[in-house]
Amino acid sequence: MKIFVPRDAAAKALGADEVANAITAEAAARGLDITLVRNGTRGMVWLEPLVEVETSAGRTAFGPVTATDVKSLFEAEFHRHPLALGAVETIPFFARQTRLTFARCGLIDPLSLADYEAHGGIAGLRAALEMTSAEIVEEVTTSGLRGRGGAGFPTGIKWKTVHDTPAAQKYIVCNADEGDSGTFADRMIMEGDPFTLIEGMTIAGIGVGATKGYVYIRSEYPDAIEVMQRAIELARHAGLLGPSVLGSHHAFDMEVRVGAGAYVCGEETSLLNSLEGKRGVVRAKPPLPAIQGLFGRPTVINNVISLATVPVIFEKGAGHYRDFGLGRSRGTIPIQIAGNVKYGGLFETAFGMSLGALVDEVAGGTFTGRPVKAVQVGGPLGAYFPRDKFDTPFGYEEFDGEGGLIGHAGIVVFDDNADMLKMARFALEFCAVESCGKCTPCRLGAVRGMETVDRIASGEPGALELLTDLCETMRDGSLCALGGFTPYPVMSAVSHFPDDFNATRQEAAE
Repeated sequence: MKIFVPRDAAAKALGADEVANAITAEAAARGLDITLVRNGTRGMVWLEPLVEVETSAGRTAFGPVTATDVKSLFEAEFHRHPLALGAVETIPFFARQTRLTFARCGLIDPLSLADYEAHGGIAGLRAALEMTSAEIVEEVTTSGLRGRGGAGFPTGIKWKTVHDTPAAQKYIVCNADEGDSGTFADRMIMEGDPFTLIEGMTIAGIGVGATKGYVYIRSEYPDAIEVMQRAIELARHAGLLGPSVLGSHHAFDMEVRVGAGAYVCGEETSLLNSLEGKRGVVRAKPPLPAIQGLFGRPTVINNVISLATVPVIFEKGAGHYRDFGLGRSRGTIPIQIAGNVKYGGLFETAFGMSLGALVDEVAGGTFTGRPVKAVQVGGPLGAYFPRDKFDTPFGYEEFDGEGGLIGHAGIVVFDDNADMLKMARFALEFCAVESCGKCTPCRLGAVRGMETVDRIASGEPGALELLTDLCETMRDGSLCALGGFTPYPVMSAVSHFPDDFNATRQEAAE
C-alpha cells in the first residue's frame, strides 16, 4: 500500500507530520507493509492534511485528516470513511483548474527524479538541447510567457537582451523572495516540484549562455530551502547540472542563497545587491540587470513561477502554451486565494476568468458568510477592488485598465467588517517599515502618509486632498515599485470606499 502525506509547509502547519507519524505507527502495529510518500500539496489548504492512497482504481483522497483519524482510516481499510473525498481530480476546486506549471505538484515525490521523469519531467530540457540558443530564446518569446513575479514583463525579451550582450560570464538568478501577503505559489512549487525549477533555470542558462545560477530564497521558507538544496544535489549527481548537462557540451550549475527577511529584496536590483553581500537597497536603472546585473555581468532575473513554467513550454511547444489566455496575457496563472474565504488555496487557470467568478464560485465567498466588501489583488501594494469591479477579467492589461495590478497573483478577500481607512493606513505603514530608505518619496512619503491618514480620521479639513497629492508624488518619484505602488491600495480605498473616510471625518466633527 502506498500512502501520500504532504510535506508542504502549510500542510505541516496543520498537522501533516503528526498524521504521517501516526500512519507509520499504525501500520507497524498492524504488521502492514506500506510505502509512505511525503509529496507536495495539491493546493487545497482547507482540506489539509490531505491523505491519498493508491488503489487499483487510482488514488483516492481523505481530508482534512488528523492524527486521531488514522486508526479509523485503517479500520475502514481506507474505504467508505466519513473523510473520503474520492479522486482529487473530481473535487470541484481542482477539477476546474488548468494545471500546466503545477501539473506534478502534489502528484509526485518531490525528491524522486524517477517520479519527475515519469510525469513528463526532463522532456523540455531534452528538447531544448536539440535547439540553438537563439531558437530557445525565440521559443520562449513565441509562447508569450511574461514575468509572474509582478511586473508582467515579457520573458523572451529579457532573455534576448542577455543573449545578445557579449560577456565572459552570465548568470541566471531566480527571485524566490516571495514576500507578498496572501502568496505562496513559489514556496509550493519549490517544496512540491523542485526539479521543474532546476530544469527551467538550466534551459534559461543554455539559452542565454549563462553557466551559473542562484536561487534567492527568503529565510522564512526553511522547508523550501531544504528541499531545493537536496534537489540540486540530486540533479547534479544525475548529470542534470554540472560541466556537461545530460552529456551535452553545455555547462550549468546552481546553488541556493538565503535572504535575511527584507521585503524590498524582492525588487530585482535590491536582490542583486544582497546576493553580492551588500545592503539590500535599490539600484538606479539604467543600466538594466540584463546588461549589468550580478557582479556587473549580464543577468536573467526571473520569478520562480516564470522559470518553473519554462519546461512545459518546451515539452508541449510554445504554441500549446500560447493558446491559453486572453489578449497579451498568455498561458496560465497560478492564483493564490487567501483571506476571508471558504476555499483557500492555489488555483491555476488560463488568464481570462473574472474576479467575481474567482471570489464567488471558486473561493465560495467569505468564510464568515458575510458579504464580500473588498478584494486586494497583487499583494500589500495591490489595489482594493469593490464588487462593482468583479467583472474584470484576470489579465495584465485588463487589471491595469481598472487601476489595479495582478502582481504575484495573490488575492485576499475581506468581508463588510473591513475598515478601509485602516487598510489604507496599513499600506503606508508597511511601506514605511519596509522601505530601503534610498529615495525620498518612499522613505518620507510613507511616514507622512500615515500621519495624513490619522489627520483624516481626526476630521481635519483638506487632509484627504493632501493625501492624494502625496500619493501622486510617491507614484511618480519613487525609485522602485515599493514606493511607486503603495498609492494603489491607498487611493483605491479612497476612491471605491469613500464612506469609510467620510464617516470617520463626520464622527470626528461631531
